[in-house]
Formats: sequence, structure tokens, C-alpha cells
Amino acid sequence: MMKLQVLLVAGTHGNEINGIWLFEQWEKSPFFINTHGIKTYKVIGNPEAKKAGKRYIDNDLNRSFIEESFSSSNYSNLEAKRANQLVQLYGDKGENPCQIALDFHTTTATMGSCLVVYGRRDTDLALAGLIQNKLGLPIYLHESDKKQTGFLVESWPCGLVVEIGPVGQDLLNSRIISQTKLILENLLEQIKNVNNLNLFFPDNLIIHRHIKSIDFPRDEEGNINGFVHPLRQGRDWHPLKKNDDLFCKLNGEVINFKENEPYIPVFINEAAYMEKNIAMSFTKRELWDFEDNWKSSLIELVCQK
Repeated sequence: MMKLQVLLVAGTHGNEINGIWLFEQWEKSPFFINTHGIKTYKVIGNPEAKKAGKRYIDNDLNRSFIEESFSSSNYSNLEAKRANQLVQLYGDKGENPCQIALDFHTTTATMGSCLVVYGRRDTDLALAGLIQNKLGLPIYLHESDKKQTGFLVESWPCGLVVEIGPVGQDLLNSRIISQTKLILENLLEQIKNVNNLNLFFPDNLIIHRHIKSIDFPRDEEGNINGFVHPLRQGRDWHPLKKNDDLFCKLNGEVINFKENEPYIPVFINEAAYMEKNIAMSFTKRELWDFEDNWKSSLIELVCQK
């Protein structure tokens, strides 16, 4: 029977340094983090980008986990090579096989602490539900966005992203570090409880389902000619109403929200997303029943039954 092992990743983006710093302190003081007896491997996702103080070198590592490229030995860029290396080392069929991957990020947006789930895998939803039930964290379900694929956690049987903000890039913040430590330890505690079959699954979970992303206003030449409205800045997770202010221009023109759906914006004005032509993403808040097959899938994975 394969022993349960969990991969912990910080620094998937080299300028998100709070998780990296936390891991470095943990390396110096092995009891700094309570692992609850779970075997873990902690890695810096993109060490070259960390050295350079950049989000990435050639390509976003968190868009580089493309399954078709793992069988190739010809890598187009540094991040594609690193993605393959991480899967070879820590994938569920790797040298140090891990069944669960937890990827710790920070954001410049006013997101607070939240979980990001990619797609609708049973194991992900079950683990996210346990943490939401324990800590009350919102869950952002990211799906149906063809422009954004190749996320790290999708290459493991179970995987969650933890996003914490706001904090500037390349800036240490004690609150962010404390929150990262708290969520990390609670995730490992819940995994231990699943392994010991000592757990309580909630009846429901609240999902913020990704609908779409929108760009900044642009002129005829494609240059940004407007910015996030002051009344919208910092209002992540707050529902929009028709005619709410979204953007404004230097000439005073205001661009309003024109849809009838009560969408909830997230990652508003995230600095790293400007290059992806994303000013914010819209979500829809939904209450989902916690399904039995989610529970059984997570128990089967963790307990190796």
C-alpha cells in the first residue's frame, strides 16, 4: 500500500515571496509547522524566477502543466521543463509520489484568504468543503476558461490553490505569513482526519463559480485607456448591481456594469493579470449539496483503499 504523501508548493510565481519565506523558516525549524503526522514534501515552485525576483522567466509556471508536453524531452522554455521535473519528482507516479498538491499563492487584489478549485473533481471539492467548514474560506471554482489552463494542481489526483491578499509583489507581510501558516496547518489536519476516518463533512458548500473575465477599456490601438473605478477597487466578493461603476477614464467617462445577473467580481485589478488582459473576473455564488461521491473519492485517495 502506498503511503499518503502531500506536496506543498510555494513560489510557483517567483515574486510571491511570503510562502517562500515561510518554507525557509520551516526548513530551519522543523517543528515550526504542525504537519499532524502527514508526510510532506515542500518545494519552491520556480526557484529561478525567485532568484530573478520575477513572476516567471519564460512563461507562467502555473499555466505550464500541459499533459501533452510531459512526454517530450524538448522543452520550449524554462517553466515547461520545471513543470515536467515537478511531475517526475512528485507526481502520483513520480519518484516521491504525492497524492495531494497544495499550492500557496498571494495576490495584490483584496481577496482575503480563499481556496481556488479547478474543475469539478470530487476529491478537490471534498477537501475544499472540509476547509470551508472549518475556516469559512470562500471557494472560487475556476472552469470553462479556455484562455487559462495548465494549472499545477491539476496534475495531481487532488489539489487546491490557496490565495491570500492583498500584498504587493516581492513584499513580506506578517498577516499574510500568519494566514498561510494557519491554512496550511488546517489543511494537513483535515487530511489527517480523513486518513483516520475521524471527520465531519458539511451538508453544503458555497461556491463562487467562474463565469468570465473582463478586460480593461482600450482604445482603437489596443492601449488601456481606463482604470478600475475607485468605488470598485478593493471590493472583491461584493455583488454587482446593474449600473454599478466598473471603470473610469481620465476624461471623466464612467463605464458601468450593464448585465442583469448579480455577478460577484474577484481578483479585481490583480497586478499579474494585466498581461493576460484581465481587469477582474465575474463569479456567481451558488449553494451546492455536498455529494456522497465527493466524500468517498477523498477517503479512497487518502486511505489508499
